[in-house]
Amino acid sequence: MKQINTEIEIAAAPAVVWQILTELDEFKNWNPFVVDANGEAVVGEKLVVSIQPPGKRAQTFRPTVTVADPERKFEWLGKLGIAGVFDGRHQYVLEPTAEGTKFIQREEFTGVLAGLLIRMIGKATGEGFEAMNHALKARAEATVSERG
Repeated sequence: MKQINTEIEIAAAPAVVWQILTELDEFKNWNPFVVDANGEAVVGEKLVVSIQPPGKRAQTFRPTVTVADPERKFEWLGKLGIAGVFDGRHQYVLEPTAEGTKFIQREEFTGVLAGLLIRMIGKATGEGFEAMNHALKARAEATVSERG
């Protein structure tokens, strides 16, 4: 298994971060990495997700939601073609902290092509995760400021 793992501290409660993460149809308005998304954060739901790592073309996937634990974890599993060739388990983990939320974004890649493809896409994907993390932080903290 290959993995990309990023995290950021957000000065907003997990409830605020969760609301932003699960309003998938709003991603296109703020998210520089997941540039479009449709569907519901409900286990078993088939999503339509377009990602665009920095400097790359957007690609559309149709992953299935595998975990939707409010204010804690949102996860989906995507497959490139047939299961077991190149599968990605994308996770958003929210951990409460004294200051707000520790947000962890990771993807675990498995399958016969995982090693090869992660060498090709890993750096740009990690940069995309970081860009999204910072955009999520800005949006969540702005939401808290607006609420006063």
